[in-house]
Amino acid sequence: MADRVPVSITIGGHADQSTFAELAALIAMEGLSTEWDGPSFEPGHRTIGEAVSLHAHEVAWGRVEALESFCAEKGLPFVRWSGSYPGEWSAERIVFRGAGTIDSYMVDESDRVMIDRYLVNERGSIAAVLAYFDAAAFVVPPLVVEGDPPPVDAAAVEEACHG
Repeated sequence: MADRVPVSITIGGHADQSTFAELAALIAMEGLSTEWDGPSFEPGHRTIGEAVSLHAHEVAWGRVEALESFCAEKGLPFVRWSGSYPGEWSAERIVFRGAGTIDSYMVDESDRVMIDRYLVNERGSIAAVLAYFDAAAFVVPPLVVEGDPPPVDAAAVEEACHG
């Protein structure tokens, strides 16, 4: 039996309708929900104009590999947090910015980035250490699906209403 831990993943970027349909099917296959202990994901659970934040408590090895591979292949940025399994692995944050490498960061159970003496020495300066923290703090953009209504500019709406 697989070791199981909680996982959360946030996905964004731009997708056409067929890519979103595939994405939704993979999310459901992984047993993820938009809320902890919520129903399995369905396309209607997505909030237009926001990234999709998904969760599950009992994920084998804390990995959603098929979903992550799909996102990387389609250029959909994501951030995943997985809890630790005592005696086996530490909690981690995985960051994919939509292109390039998929980076792993050691975090605690509250998803706070941790750094050890080895990484401090490897980075070599406070500026480089702070850049490491900044890179780990990547904010996933909204998931925009072809055919979504255009985003509303809140400042323009406010100006129009109170002119």
